[in-house]
Amino acid sequence: MIKAMNTHKERILLVETDPEISDLINRQTLQPMGYKVDVVGAAPAAIQEAIRLKPDVILADLALPGLSGKDLLVALASQGIDIPIIVIAPQGMESDVIQAFRLGATDFVIWPIREAEVVSAVERVLRQGRARREREQLAQQLNQTNQELQRRVRELTTIFAIGKAVISASDQQALFDKILEGAAFIAEADSGWLLSRDERGKSYILRACRNVPADIHAHINQPYDDGISSLVALSGEALTIHGEPLTRFKVSRLGQSVLVTPIKVRKEVVGLLVSTRKTPKPFTPSQQALLEAVADYASISLVNARLFKALEERLANLQRSTDAIQLDKRLQENILRSYHNELSRFLKMIRSDLTQLTNHQPDRLSGEQIKAMLSIQEKVEALEAIVASIVKQPGLGAGKQYAPVNLTGLVNQAADRFLPVAQQAVLLFETEVPNKAVYGLVDATQISQVLDGLLSNAIKFTPSGGRLSLVMQVNGGEAQINVKDSGVGIESQHGPHLFETNAVSRSNLQAHYGGIGISLPLIKEILAAHSGKIKVESKPGEGTIVTLTLPVIPQ
Repeated sequence: MIKAMNTHKERILLVETDPEISDLINRQTLQPMGYKVDVVGAAPAAIQEAIRLKPDVILADLALPGLSGKDLLVALASQGIDIPIIVIAPQGMESDVIQAFRLGATDFVIWPIREAEVVSAVERVLRQGRARREREQLAQQLNQTNQELQRRVRELTTIFAIGKAVISASDQQALFDKILEGAAFIAEADSGWLLSRDERGKSYILRACRNVPADIHAHINQPYDDGISSLVALSGEALTIHGEPLTRFKVSRLGQSVLVTPIKVRKEVVGLLVSTRKTPKPFTPSQQALLEAVADYASISLVNARLFKALEERLANLQRSTDAIQLDKRLQENILRSYHNELSRFLKMIRSDLTQLTNHQPDRLSGEQIKAMLSIQEKVEALEAIVASIVKQPGLGAGKQYAPVNLTGLVNQAADRFLPVAQQAVLLFETEVPNKAVYGLVDATQISQVLDGLLSNAIKFTPSGGRLSLVMQVNGGEAQINVKDSGVGIESQHGPHLFETNAVSRSNLQAHYGGIGISLPLIKEILAAHSGKIKVESKPGEGTIVTLTLPVIPQ
């Protein structure tokens, strides 16, 4: 007796009319082994049960009444039923077995048979079937894996292409279009658009779009609200919505599934990448992760755009400053020439009056008076020579000139220049400036340089999340300008040496932070030339306060 048990519950269809053979194979042999056996007595019933039950193997007697076992093989093949068949043939029908193999039989047993022979044939065929199914399953898995790998390669190639474009592209609009194209491929999206934050209005501007209606496309470089992006802008987290919940938002008219990915710089949302599908099919976690990588490249492009814009503005300001310097030189030269002419004319009149007094009315003057007048005349002549030499000096008007300047305006301009820089560094930048104009007799360029240097240092030495303030107050006849930060501060051993030449370069500040811009000794010299003062208060780890004092013009 065979004792091994089948634990897989394979199903066997037995086609046999002889009760003795059926009982031996079914009840005595296969069922004790754990197989589920169904028995039919004719070929037509076997065809129906094969279609209905889909057994793992069929045992069929070749000597069936009516339709024979060979007819059954033909019928099953014509129905496209691919089930392994073991034929049972009495002794002396070996030729029929050969024909059965030609018709598609898998194996055979000869009657009379022993239990072991039946079990051996069944197990042999079932093992072949299991092996075939495993191969088919493995082939399917390999095919799916290969398709997934091919897709991932295409996705990574797309991301690489976007990264390359970010580095090399000079046309920002073309770069945005490239980013949207890559995002659409990765997300399998039907449409999409890219928004960037307007620093002044805090709204989001439509910068690029793909496969959207004309009314949306018309908002290029204008504020645009799709009804869902504001949620992502506030949370800083990607959001995907599909199906019925999406109908509450305006974006639902473009599709039934949407994914909004934030574009962030130092955890600050500076833009939004929107992908939509016409169907409610949700976006996969893999697609969301890849779109976050695309958003990272988009953030680089937005930062580059800001830097290019700031650079252009700085170059424009530099050009205006250069033009102003040249104009100032011409004005100074004209003013000095005008002063020279007036002084020369005035000195000539004095000398003429002195000559008349000396030559035409000597009797009215005492000797001492005449000596004094002659001395005055000599001094007038010497002064005329000095005035004449001024005009002849090379580089006339090249020195610094002080003029009444609106100090309030200078401070506001400095705040406007550094607000985007502070925001990019994730700093809270606060300003407090008088509403009215406050004038001082200063060199505007030099004072602007001082303010720029102090604000630059404050931003450089303040970690992300810190605070920065620029405050101007008027006390009596002085304007006080405070630049305060919550940065690293200055170590106490460096405090007494801050205004010494090259003192800071010897400290560890430069080693850690790469220098501090315009030096404090130079700032002190500039302020001293303006009759101003500078004061520095700092605590390590708490921040620094720099106070500038400048005299103001009474109003």
